Amino acid sequence: MIRERAYPVEPWHVRETRLDLDVLAQSESVFALSNGHIGLRGNLDEGEPHGLPGTYLNSFYELRPLPYAEAGFGFPESGQTIVNVTNGKLIRLLVDDEPLDVRYGELLSHERILDLRAGTLHREAHWRSPAGREVKVRSTRLVSFTQRALAAINYEVEAVDGPLRLILQSELVANESLPAQSRDPRVAAVLESPLQSEEQLTTDDGGLLIHRTKVSGLRVAAAMDHDVYGPEHTTLETEGHADWVRTTVGCVLRPGQALRVVKYLTYGWSSRRSLPALRDQVGAAVAAARLDGWDGLRREQREYLDEFWDAADVRVEGDPEVQQAVRFGLFHVLQAGARAERRPIAAKGLTGPGYDGHAFWDTEMFVLPLLTYTQPSAARDALHWRHSTLEQAHERARTLNLRGAAFPWRTIEGPESSAYWPAGTAAFHIAAGVADAVRRYVQVTGDVQMERDIGLELFVETARLWRSLGHHDRNGRFHVDGVTGPDEYTAVKNDNIYTNLMAQRNLLTAAECTMRHRDQAFDLGVTEEEAAAWRDAANAMTVPYDDEIGVHEQVEGFTRQQEWEFPHTPPEKYPLLLHYPYFDLYRKQVVKQADLVLAMHWRGDAFTTEEKRRNFLYYERRTVRDSSLSACTQAVIAAEVGYLELAHRYLREAALMDLHDLNENTRDGVHMASLAGAWIALVAGFGGLRDHEGLLTFAPRLPSRLSRLEFSLQWRGMRLRVDVRQHQTTYALRHGHEGDMVELRHHGEKVRVTFAEPVTVPVPPAGPPGPEPEQPPGRAPLLHLPEEGS
Repeated sequence: MIRERAYPVEPWHVRETRLDLDVLAQSESVFALSNGHIGLRGNLDEGEPHGLPGTYLNSFYELRPLPYAEAGFGFPESGQTIVNVTNGKLIRLLVDDEPLDVRYGELLSHERILDLRAGTLHREAHWRSPAGREVKVRSTRLVSFTQRALAAINYEVEAVDGPLRLILQSELVANESLPAQSRDPRVAAVLESPLQSEEQLTTDDGGLLIHRTKVSGLRVAAAMDHDVYGPEHTTLETEGHADWVRTTVGCVLRPGQALRVVKYLTYGWSSRRSLPALRDQVGAAVAAARLDGWDGLRREQREYLDEFWDAADVRVEGDPEVQQAVRFGLFHVLQAGARAERRPIAAKGLTGPGYDGHAFWDTEMFVLPLLTYTQPSAARDALHWRHSTLEQAHERARTLNLRGAAFPWRTIEGPESSAYWPAGTAAFHIAAGVADAVRRYVQVTGDVQMERDIGLELFVETARLWRSLGHHDRNGRFHVDGVTGPDEYTAVKNDNIYTNLMAQRNLLTAAECTMRHRDQAFDLGVTEEEAAAWRDAANAMTVPYDDEIGVHEQVEGFTRQQEWEFPHTPPEKYPLLLHYPYFDLYRKQVVKQADLVLAMHWRGDAFTTEEKRRNFLYYERRTVRDSSLSACTQAVIAAEVGYLELAHRYLREAALMDLHDLNENTRDGVHMASLAGAWIALVAGFGGLRDHEGLLTFAPRLPSRLSRLEFSLQWRGMRLRVDVRQHQTTYALRHGHEGDMVELRHHGEKVRVTFAEPVTVPVPPAGPPGPEPEQPPGRAPLLHLPEEGS
């Protein structure tokens, strides 16, 4: 864990002022750059030391066996793991024959800055070699949002004393040595040196490598080229091998002189395209980059981000750490999806190898709400990716003797890659999450064509899944049995309330959509009888409730289960799944992450205010937050039911998950859903945003330490700006046209906002506080609130 405040609090930068090798892997994740297609971990330019090297291409993977002690019918036989592809970040420097390595000599100063507005990672280092020679190194790295296949590095070396003989080696390297990725030797053997050489080419100032994975058969090409600006007699040559290409620049620098090298780095991959086609693709990308040059690339990057921040920025006054963290989160979520272009948004984005590079339900339920309201084109592309996996979801459903589409718990390309049934395939709620993400996207954007082209089919096939997975009992009530909800400590149970309520909306949405697109529904084989069966199931859906204690049950019978002995659970035994058998967890009242509480957020229309308060108090005492997905949801509902200071603490936990490495696993990549969750906690928690029934509603209310919250939302081609203060809220339309109007509800009252005139309305006073919520012993929110006025 980064126990000290590792990064100074600044509104638009994440700055590292000293190099701590003990947390180098964590900083590599924090400083990762991506555009959704290419991902570069924040490794030092010279490559060593490193915590975890990483260069990734979205959906470029290798197949690996899924080992089982005892196999069973329907168990997936192979999984997919993201591959560390050809590393083009490497720029090694030798100063009078001594390699720049911060572990040797003396690092006199060091600074790295992730600039959230410029979209760059900048580094400055002043190093004295073991022989006493000094150089200053300045490098700036970017992964282009405007040129999808491109990354670029501007590298400068200045001689402090001299003259100095410098040798700079810029490289492409495939099959880097990595820490072991699996304890299973069968898996490790597949993932060790997964790339087979197909071609290497060199030119005077660059080169190219083309490789192919051994099992999945995916082909990848990486190319580099350089602009060199140095003193007279600077030399330049390139040599190559099957797994590496090296361009070497040599010169002599006098004090005050500098060598500057701009490295253009391009990538392409395909499962279908020929070797010559990929070779030409990356070559063309290099040529396009050189047309703009380094200055043009930086200008394009800044212009792209200026537009993004104008649409997506969140302004927070009263908690500078949260202000920095929510922008950090927005930036990383943008990086994960901006140019993914019909590829998945993984749980770690392209910042590290965590979860094997898989996408989960997190994408639809945490990341896409943010992107739908701020960068809807990226949300649309992610939904197109999910639609592209529909045939594999059909096949999985058939294997499970079900109709419709059974989407995988974790995947890269579409097949199920989870080897653990109870917390994998049994989590069928992902189907409803996909449908809900489509519903929200269409509602927010008004994109009827997308609904017709892919939305309808996703609605229909997920509705068919629910109708075949569930059943009516002898009294006509509809049940969904033997499933796992978001809480993985309560697995393979009947009538999980989150699953049932989300399935209910899924069924009704599908039935409504078939009425809007009758011809397309007919082509999908939907009959009036089938749509009526969906409505019947939805209207008869079981929603478990314990009348005796007056709370909803997370699953049928949950409140009668044995209580977990929290007083006898020491802090070092968390997370519980690493120290207790699942058998013990599954049969007791202990909640890994928000489940019923999550249902109260996304299906808040199914609960009364008093039910929400009672449910929250009951489940708060049993939720241990062994998942990074929990804090943001607890913040949303805590704010809704009146516990604003507790909500603020949960917000801080979600927002600072990676900047403080709270779960001690940021080394594997940042937590994309938790970063998106910080936005959700602010906008849905303190902004009170809900979008039930096609209507925007807000119930804003701030905790005592926040004086202002300001955010923007895209809504049907308009941009709504919401400015929340302690006692009033202003709604305004930006980037609209005369006559544009949004009708919304503010604390239940209708408000009409026009482009011509903002509307300011009072925030009603909060009601009297109820009983103070209790958490399991030792499981209160991890971070305290900021000091007043800080």
